[in-house]
Amino acid sequence: MTKGVSSAALAALLTTTALTGGGAAETLDADAISDRIFVEGRYLSLDKLNAVKTPTPVIDIPQSLSIVDSAQIEAQAFTSIGDITRYIPGISISQGEGHRDAIIIRGNQTTADFFIDGLRDDVQYYRPLYNLEQVEILRGANALLFGRGGGGGVVNRVSKRPVFGEQSVGYLASVDTFGEHYIAGDVNYDLGERAAFRLNAYYTGLNNHRDAFDGEAFAINPTFAFKATADTEVLLSYEYVNDDRVVDRGVPSTPAPNGPDVPLEGFDNAFFGSPDENFTTLQAHILRARIDHTFSEALRGNFTAQYADYDKVYQNLFAAGFRPDPASSGDLVTLDGYRDVTDRENLILQANLVGEFETGPFGHTVLFGAEYGDQDTANARLDNLFDTNGDGLFNNTPVLVNGEPVLDDDRAEFLFTDPLSIPAFSLSDLSRDRESQVRFTSAYLQNQIDVTGWLKLVAGVRYDRFDIEVLDFIEENDGDALGGAFSRVDEEFTPRLGAIVKPMENLSAYFSYSETFLPRSGDQFLVLNLDTQSTRPQFFENTEVGVKWDVRPGLSVTAAVFELERESFTSVDPEDQAELIVIEGAQTRGFELQLTGALTDWWFVSSGYSYLDGEVQRVDGGAPDGNRTRQTPENMFSIWNSFQATDKLSLGLGVAYQDSFFVTEDNAVEVPGFTRLDAAIYYDVSDALRLQVNLENLTNTDYFPDAHSNDNISTGEPINARFTVSGRF
Repeated sequence: MTKGVSSAALAALLTTTALTGGGAAETLDADAISDRIFVEGRYLSLDKLNAVKTPTPVIDIPQSLSIVDSAQIEAQAFTSIGDITRYIPGISISQGEGHRDAIIIRGNQTTADFFIDGLRDDVQYYRPLYNLEQVEILRGANALLFGRGGGGGVVNRVSKRPVFGEQSVGYLASVDTFGEHYIAGDVNYDLGERAAFRLNAYYTGLNNHRDAFDGEAFAINPTFAFKATADTEVLLSYEYVNDDRVVDRGVPSTPAPNGPDVPLEGFDNAFFGSPDENFTTLQAHILRARIDHTFSEALRGNFTAQYADYDKVYQNLFAAGFRPDPASSGDLVTLDGYRDVTDRENLILQANLVGEFETGPFGHTVLFGAEYGDQDTANARLDNLFDTNGDGLFNNTPVLVNGEPVLDDDRAEFLFTDPLSIPAFSLSDLSRDRESQVRFTSAYLQNQIDVTGWLKLVAGVRYDRFDIEVLDFIEENDGDALGGAFSRVDEEFTPRLGAIVKPMENLSAYFSYSETFLPRSGDQFLVLNLDTQSTRPQFFENTEVGVKWDVRPGLSVTAAVFELERESFTSVDPEDQAELIVIEGAQTRGFELQLTGALTDWWFVSSGYSYLDGEVQRVDGGAPDGNRTRQTPENMFSIWNSFQATDKLSLGLGVAYQDSFFVTEDNAVEVPGFTRLDAAIYYDVSDALRLQVNLENLTNTDYFPDAHSNDNISTGEPINARFTVSGRF
């Protein structure tokens, strides 16, 4: 995506309406909006608190990326990270067990490669969108900018900042045909020439097509900014997030006549769990302070400190098997379950210096940065124990131990009914009780060299040191003379190399090579075997060639071909969904294409296509080489069109296509592909009032958008509508 993306989106969508994402309240025409955004939005810049960290035009960044701004989030009625990924090439949503964001980027599943204003945000929860200026999706491994992880790429959320000299109130309220309702407010208050205050907040009552699903979530984010001196700006922010919802892990799979198993059809609404016993709660307190200082015209920097405390509990029953048995008394379903409790405290400090200077004929943009983090995690798990009632309604499910069937009271197999009649169960003693501390220290240096007017080179390296300590209380106290303490230290240098060739100012071709690694830190250490082999880091290499072309101001085309190599990673164990297995390697080759911007003065389009060929190379004791990587559709295509019909009336039309995919690396279950049609109608009553209707799945397609494991597959929502009132004054 190129520098005209944000301007094109606003120009097309907001030609005669008030800006609801922080802009001026008065009516603006397309040219005025375009001028404003090209000044403020053409860079992923230090000023905008973005992940790239240097004032570089998007067309000069040697990496495939997408930007979704607040205007597009509102226009398409996105309410989650999952909604956004549906219209982004190379990325798809994973289920996340019904209690967290999980995505697949270029064939790599992650629940941790999320950032907020360039800082790591790797706790497992659902991230709200109420306080965002834009969402940036950067694809490809790049440890230099992001640190550990980010093997397939990262998602960076850019939060709204107070605006000096502006008094404004924004609002949005919506309700859909399932009964889900949402309300958000955005207040900016001018405190004089040197200070401003902004308050964002939201509340949502959750609902959808699934039986028994409900919940609520809310958050509040006050932010204060002031100019300590003419060259120094300080930002202070606090965010409180509260999320309480039913955990829903979808439907199981069932045997197909030929080939792999398939998702269970005909029970899109059936809930394979308990409305009372499936739940998750999260409370998060996030405090952030940032200082930006301009030393001179050629040197500026920033320092950010963030402390966050997360308390999370989730408990669930979920399908662990389904056996059709039409010839006898009925189908049989197997349930498993557990309760998981996690407390996490994160402290992250980050500093960046950016200098721009010349040496002879060469121009330089140098980034030097350092980061320190301290993450303390305590986690405990209790398993479900199903009671044996002896009346023949169900049996404890046997599992194989050393080749012999052994009854496992963690699972129960019983007659399938809708709704389920769940056997009595209790919770075990602690089956896992661990604490971990991860301290990391990083330093990075990058130089972007303007060799000539048509050639730029990028070279950099990052150093990371990870000190990881784990204490397993159960192992420590089980009396077998084996201690429960484990630690390891990992030190890595990861490079980044790139070249940008610009035959014209509006056209660039690039090559990039980047590496990253992922130590088994944080949540991963809570479930892995604590030995040197199981806890070794994961490694990624990404090679990419691409083209970025600003066809004209406000219209851009980008394309990229890439190869991503991945070594040693974890995946869900097909035999036990609560455990992980180590996979020794995978490779993803692919192609991505995007067209974004204003085709005419009344037609805006955002479209993308990706081809992904993901292949498992080595599996430790499991599937053979050559299997497909998990949840990697070979082809994905999406397009969103916005049409300005009259001064007050706008229309939207979108299509999202996703190819079939295998749920896990064993390729035992295949989820069919689907095509979904969406639409929208907008009517601007005045500069401060917009009426909006978003229609989803117009053809009422029966589909399965994502999964977690072979027996946890989500069902798509049938046709539905969301009605929204929004504005700013």
